[in-house]
Amino acid sequence: MKTYNTDEIKNIALLGSKGSGKTTLAEAMLLECGVIKRRGTIEAKNTVCDYFPVEKEYGYSVFSTVFNCEFNGKKLNVIDCPGADDFVGNAYTALGVCDTGVIVLDAEYGVEVGTRNIFRTTEQLRKPVLFALNQIDGEKADYDNLMEQMREVFGPKVVAVQFPVQAGPGFNALVDVLLMKKLEWGPDGGAPTVTDIPADLMDRAEELHNALVEAAAENDETLMDKFFEEGALTEDEMREGIRKGLIDRSIYPVFIVSALKDMGVRRMMEFLGNVCPFISEMPAPVTVSGEPVEPKADGPLSLFVFKTSIEPHIGEVNYFKVMSGTLHAGDDVENVSRQGSKERLAQLYVVSGQVRQSVDELRAGDIGAAVKLKDVHTGNTLDQKGCEYEFDFIQYPAPKYTRAVKPVNESDSEKLSVILTRMHEEDPTWIWEQSKELKQMLVKGQGEFHLRTLKWRVENNDKLPIEFYEPKIPYRETITKAARADYRHKKQSGGSGQFGEVHLIIEPYTEGMPEPDTYKFGSQEFKLNVRDKQEIPLEWGGKLVVYNCIVGGAIDARFIPAIVKGLMDRMEQGPLTGSYARDVRVMIYDGKMHPVDSNEISFRLAGRNAFSQAFRAANPKILEPVYDVEVLTPADTMGDVMSDLQGRRAIIMGMSSENGVEKLSAKVPLKEMSSYSTSLSSISGGRSSFSMQFASYELVPGDEQERLLKAYAETQQDE
Repeated sequence: MKTYNTDEIKNIALLGSKGSGKTTLAEAMLLECGVIKRRGTIEAKNTVCDYFPVEKEYGYSVFSTVFNCEFNGKKLNVIDCPGADDFVGNAYTALGVCDTGVIVLDAEYGVEVGTRNIFRTTEQLRKPVLFALNQIDGEKADYDNLMEQMREVFGPKVVAVQFPVQAGPGFNALVDVLLMKKLEWGPDGGAPTVTDIPADLMDRAEELHNALVEAAAENDETLMDKFFEEGALTEDEMREGIRKGLIDRSIYPVFIVSALKDMGVRRMMEFLGNVCPFISEMPAPVTVSGEPVEPKADGPLSLFVFKTSIEPHIGEVNYFKVMSGTLHAGDDVENVSRQGSKERLAQLYVVSGQVRQSVDELRAGDIGAAVKLKDVHTGNTLDQKGCEYEFDFIQYPAPKYTRAVKPVNESDSEKLSVILTRMHEEDPTWIWEQSKELKQMLVKGQGEFHLRTLKWRVENNDKLPIEFYEPKIPYRETITKAARADYRHKKQSGGSGQFGEVHLIIEPYTEGMPEPDTYKFGSQEFKLNVRDKQEIPLEWGGKLVVYNCIVGGAIDARFIPAIVKGLMDRMEQGPLTGSYARDVRVMIYDGKMHPVDSNEISFRLAGRNAFSQAFRAANPKILEPVYDVEVLTPADTMGDVMSDLQGRRAIIMGMSSENGVEKLSAKVPLKEMSSYSTSLSSISGGRSSFSMQFASYELVPGDEQERLLKAYAETQQDE
């Protein structure tokens, strides 16, 4: 393969909902470029893009796949992204390194929830977008209704570049209003026959042509003036206007394809090569220090690693984009993301799926791959010596689905943690942690299918059987009234013993409350004199505030830190359920010590037990995490979605409707969201999506608290 200059390279993200036909379209593009001689199919499990065993097993894309095409003197680097919402992280990655997004729609189903989500992502990242209406030859394909729906959803910026002569099973021709020609295909697709537009279609063609000309001219004052003066633009002028419109997202061109029959694909690729923005025309990426980096081949060498995969018979493959400079095989670089560790890129590759082609040189803007690097992971920046660029521009969505995980054989725990760390490097939206709070290994992802895929790979690729189970809920404990307790710890064992006695008062803590003064319990009144105050912010939220109110030397000041440690013991393992406690104020006002037997451990135990007694007497309550949940669903499933949420103790906060898609906002306890991904998919046939974000801790209902207390008491007995 020849070396391409920066202004000859286009990086394209292939996006769309599950089932829209992206992988089939990728096969057609590869065929058109001569990369493959025969197209594979998903059914035959022989496509270029879905080559991992797990993808063949499940019959859908799990990972993004990089492939390249040489077309009309341009190099198209394309990243084919999975359509399922569970694998949305791949779209974030692809759009991070690509300059244009091609959103593929199934012409039979129109704008789906997944399509809206993808478009919203391109909007957040300010990436140019064009639409490809696939399966225009489907039984239910209705071009006019679909275009109307797209304008309703995405606005008037949606502009037709083509329209079909006949949509549906008889589709074999379209009118291109940029070229102002009719394109027609034989049964095998491929290169079209180009003819003049028939008279009966000319009025419609001219109407859409003028709309396209107007949209193109809108982005350039010179073109606008010429349009007003002459009422027309040349084809080259229109291309320039459309390119500028794509860059500032003032135009979304719409193309028509039948990927399965290879119709319209070549023409769309011509547009991608000729009209879509060059890398140098897009805003320069910015380093973590805020420095823009222009993609110049003669600049300092800097690479950004955007994807890592473990591939059969090869091992780790690192995919990168050349952000600046020119990379040669054998170049030495420093990994600035990992304390400057050194790497040698002995061999460089361009890839199409699992097929790698060795190259000697890659210039700024290009995408390549390397193998057998020592210590390189997704998100790392590799620079030549003396260059200090570092990039971190891919922000992934928060996980929505969590499961506790353990190996079937407990002795494999360490092995499992190594595997999960490696898999996170492959897909950063797979997150795992060893929860100190819950005492469980947790794995998090975007949905049930996402984690099911992880489980399949661990069990089939790494031959390690694992179990998923419901994770514990991170409850919190607190109190609702003041209480008092005394506790004496006394232990005698031969020589020196242990002795410590602590008297304390506890009460709920709130910001800005007055300093402690006088407390009354029954007929007893306690007037406190504050000698010292400690505010301890808790890493799990809330505070522990401790006052030393001891007078007369009943407890030596040197034992106060030990008492505070005892209090923290119980804050870290609450008396009710063993959960973290929060927002408690403690006044230590009296106690006793022994001249010989008193020591730190004695007062730590005395403080801990006094706190436990007082806590139980202070009308304690359990708090549960509550999340803000937003659901997008088609109108016909709204009722079922709402009923399901209400069955999960949800409080509905609002509803709105937008072009046939309903948005529902609710507050839902985390406990009720454990299987929501699966349930929502079942209710809506996979056509809905949701997001969730932590909102607050709220009191659990009384019956739920009783159940939790009973369950905890049983575990303590078992132990």
